[in-house]
Amino acid sequence: MTIDNPTTAMQLLDRLKAALPLPARLTPELQESLSRANDDKPVEAGCTIIGLRYMGDEGGIVCKLDLGLAIDNEAHVSITHLRFDARLPLARAIAAYQKHRVKRLRRQPS
Repeated sequence: MTIDNPTTAMQLLDRLKAALPLPARLTPELQESLSRANDDKPVEAGCTIIGLRYMGDEGGIVCKLDLGLAIDNEAHVSITHLRFDARLPLARAIAAYQKHRVKRLRRQPS
């Protein structure tokens, strides 16, 4: 069973790339994980997506984040670990992709 619809994922990726840089928020779990990976430095919830890549059906859309000057390491994370302002023009399309992807991942055999 495939996770992503390749056509839909690539169309969204093209639209997202055209809109870069994009503001986003980290989930609390991702924020904590990034803090641990950076010597327990505090990581702000707000970030900016500065790059995008499609990592195939298994990886989905991956975002390169700008987390500000306080963070030493680059972060590349799945778009499913980010939240977006509902007023963002692509917010509905992103939310639909995230929902579909998470639903399909849950159906995958362990």
